[in-house]
Amino acid sequence: MESASQNNAKVAVLGASGGIGQPLSLLLKNSPLVGELSLFDIAHTPGVAADLSHIETRARVTGYMGPDQLNDALKGCDVVVIPAGVPRKPGMTRDDLFNTNATIVATLADACARNCPEAMICIIANPVNSTIPITSEVMKKYGVYNPNRVFGVTTLDIVRANAFVAELKGLDPARVNVPVIGGHAGKTIIPLISQATPKVEFPADQLSALTARIQDAGTEVVKAKAGAGSATLSMAYAGARFTFSILDAMNGKEGVVECAYVRSEETECKYFSTPLLLGKQGIEKNLGLGKLSAFEEKLVAEAIGELKGSIKKGEDFVANMK
Repeated sequence: MESASQNNAKVAVLGASGGIGQPLSLLLKNSPLVGELSLFDIAHTPGVAADLSHIETRARVTGYMGPDQLNDALKGCDVVVIPAGVPRKPGMTRDDLFNTNATIVATLADACARNCPEAMICIIANPVNSTIPITSEVMKKYGVYNPNRVFGVTTLDIVRANAFVAELKGLDPARVNVPVIGGHAGKTIIPLISQATPKVEFPADQLSALTARIQDAGTEVVKAKAGAGSATLSMAYAGARFTFSILDAMNGKEGVVECAYVRSEETECKYFSTPLLLGKQGIEKNLGLGKLSAFEEKLVAEAIGELKGSIKKGEDFVANMK
């Protein structure tokens, strides 16, 4: 992992031509932390790569297209970000994407296991509650699974919570930090408003409405886009924020904390999102749930069943794969 320590990381984006992949790749190209940007998709990648390569920042951009170029796209990567897959349409839950996206993520995880087994793997493809167990089980098949290096990117939930709380309280969103724990779908998304900095308080009815808005924010965008997809720009921002935190930590920056959905012993769920202290080797320390309010305790209790089901669904998918 020496390459990463000189602000020269090689980062791959799998699904780079898509709605999230293009703006995410643009944000990564704009960063001094990235030395090489490897873009993979099943279509259009040469064009996206040519376009981005003209930007006056130092990241070298290479495009790879189609299954036969996937291995080359991944060789030597320090970080792999995976926004590949299909988006939601109105009326769909994230779980409705399972059949299509499970296969895509399993295929990409398989290639990561073979070509860059030590890379940090950051999964955006939904349903994250199931695609992280899928990625983990595929890595296990190759004997290269490291639970400290596989992350479900839930950062958009934190970004949304920060934006909504700031809006309600008239604060600068850049200064607000709301931890969000649990999973990355509906009621498994648990914003810990009681742990927000700066400290904020809401009456019960407003707290309940705010929590519901954070949980349903993805659906809010799906409805507003009216069939033209789901959150892409805010997701690209959140994916870039998380990737930069991983790169900062790999470069030795101290005190980098992000929430992410990972292998966990913090609850009875095998995977759970909590604040994580990041380091050179990925997760340095799981900071756990912290002190919860009674309202938040109840949200956690209500999320466990659904989370366990989604986790089992992902694990079973890999167990039954041909």
